This record gives sequence, structure tokens and C-alpha cells, in this order.
Amino acid sequence: MKLLLASSSSYRQSLLQRLGLAFQSQSPDIDESPLPDESPSQLVRRLSLNKAQALASQHLDALIIASDQVAQFQKQILGKPHTIERAIEQLSSFSGHLVTFHTGLCLLNARTGDYQLDSIPFTVHFRNLTEDKIRFYINEEKPLDCAGSFKCEGLGISLFTKMTGDDPNSLIGLPLIRLTEMLINEGVDPLDPSTH
Repeated sequence: MKLLLASSSSYRQSLLQRLGLAFQSQSPDIDESPLPDESPSQLVRRLSLNKAQALASQHLDALIIASDQVAQFQKQILGKPHTIERAIEQLSSFSGHLVTFHTGLCLLNARTGDYQLDSIPFTVHFRNLTEDKIRFYINEEKPLDCAGSFKCEGLGISLFTKMTGDDPNSLIGLPLIRLTEMLINEGVDPLDPSTH
């Protein structure tokens, strides 16, 4: 079966390439609005499954990988900032605090309709940041398409005092440790030469 990444995200594509498996990418078109009283974990799980299911009928011979991510800060769900002003606002509010990122992950077997679904939390502890440092950071990396307004794989790592979680890749948008387990459950082992 072919692998399909249900995303146009260059970050997720780059992460998936680390496993050395051939895959295609396609962006699903779904409504990503949260439901009333939906927790961050419930939201990212639902959206990950919806993304995978949205492409299943077009790719009946595929294992479809889908992911979604939100940041949670003081019980509030935050997505991508999209504007410099919003990014400044997000990072200013995070200064000296911790933020938990919830990354949903779904692996859907389009042939059988069976799927594996999970939500992986990861917490970052922010340094005390001045507005000058925040503006410099945003100017340097332009993280407007990233939940939480930073890219931890670049200069964004300097925003933190500590990171806590099982898989740092989940912070970038695709939890590779959990994904590898899901793929192995479907008979696709990145360490098996016959799968390459």
C-alpha cells in the first residue's frame, strides 16, 4: 500500500522523510473549527481523523497519515497566529509560562477503513521574554504558520528553558515515535529493508 500524508505542510513532509519511506502528499479540505466544550486533545484527534477520512475515497489503496496541532495556554486553545501582531501577542503572553502542545495523529487504512488515533502532548517552558526579543525572533523566523508562533527546530529553541514530553517531533507537527508504532501495526517497518 502507498503512504499518503494528508498535509501540504513542509514541516510535516520534512519530518516524514526522516523515516526513509516513499510517500505522497495531498492537503485535505475540512472545517477545522472547534466544537463547543471540545478539549484540545479531542479537537486534534477529531481533526486528524477527519483529514484522513476526507482523502480515503480518492486513495483506496493507501495508508493515510494525518495530523493536527493546537497550543493550550491557561485553558485556552491557540492555533496559528497568521499575523505579526497576533504572534507578538501569543509570545508575550507565553513569557515566563508553560504551554502544552497537543498533536493529533491518525493512520487510516483506506482499504479496510480501520484507523489508529492518538493525541500526543508536549510542554514547553518559556523564558522571560522582552518585546524587543520577541520582535527580533518573529522578524528572523516569521513563524506565522506555526501553532504557538515559533519553530523549535530553529531559533525558537532559544525561547525555552525546558521541554517536557515523549517525542520532540510532535512539537514540530508529526510525532514520529508514535507514527512508527502505528506503521509497524500495519506491517510497514521503517527498519525493514523490504519496505524501502
